[in-house]
Amino acid sequence: MERVYIVDKAFEKSNFSIAKFETGDYESCRFIQIDFSNANLSDINFNDCEFLSCNMSMAKISNTGFRDIVFEDCKLLGLHFENSNPFLFKVNFERCILNISSLYTLKLKNTRFVDSSIREVDFTEADLTGSIFKNCDLSGSVFDKTILEKVDFRTSYNYSIDPESNRIKKAKFSRDGISGLLDKHDIDIE
Repeated sequence: MERVYIVDKAFEKSNFSIAKFETGDYESCRFIQIDFSNANLSDINFNDCEFLSCNMSMAKISNTGFRDIVFEDCKLLGLHFENSNPFLFKVNFERCILNISSLYTLKLKNTRFVDSSIREVDFTEADLTGSIFKNCDLSGSVFDKTILEKVDFRTSYNYSIDPESNRIKKAKFSRDGISGLLDKHDIDIE
């Protein structure tokens, strides 16, 4: 099957949960109000692209390349980013719903998570060095053997992070969020 190569194109208000999305390489493209829910996006490369108000819930992203990607106002439920292509993987999320997804073992250095719902997301063994979680709900998210050095959690909430099973050197937490570091001890903080 032949691959397409598309540069600098805007895709608007399409439904690829029904129609097939062409396999290929998409560079500097904008995807606006696109429904990719349950779509097969495997083996597609997205380079320097923006996804704005898109629904990618439950999309298949096996070996999908996400390089310098911005997701804004997107619904990204149940995505298994660990199955995507890890080569030059770089994403940022703003005002997104990323619930019940997995970023297991990924290198996510300096990733920005802003004003997003990140509930029940698996960050096990991921490298989040220098990342920012700004005003994010992290309820039920899993941090285990995760590198959280220099990560900024100061404005985020509902996280539970065990300092003994994660690397948290120089990470930033607010005074109110400190209880999220002590959950395993089952103590009351007033």
